[in-house]
Amino acid sequence: MNPAFLRKVNNIHVVADKVLIKPLEDSEKTSSGLFLPPGVQEKEKIQSGYVLKTGPGYPIGANVDEEPWKENKEQVKYITLQAKNGDLAIFTRKDAFEIEIEDEKLLIVPHQAILMFIRDDFSEFSS
Repeated sequence: MNPAFLRKVNNIHVVADKVLIKPLEDSEKTSSGLFLPPGVQEKEKIQSGYVLKTGPGYPIGANVDEEPWKENKEQVKYITLQAKNGDLAIFTRKDAFEIEIEDEKLLIVPHQAILMFIRDDFSEFSS
């Protein structure tokens, strides 16, 4: 990835439960060597890609004081997402929104559309 692209990604702030994903390149050929037309590739139901950025999570409503005129200094709290930068995410393609930054195709995917992650860090499973 080019440096200009990485700078742009560092300046992106994803909102709520959204995840920014760099999709893996789709295969233009079947396993038998036949070339697929673009329409067939786009209609694939499942896609994978690497998580570049995640939003803060699902917002939790702030406690409402009995006296609504008082200033509420409580920060918004979030339920964090399972997705982490660097995860390989498998997600439903129909829920993704495509954007382009510095000629790089990226997808914005709601967290609920992600079916599973493949993560290199297995320390949480070791006993």
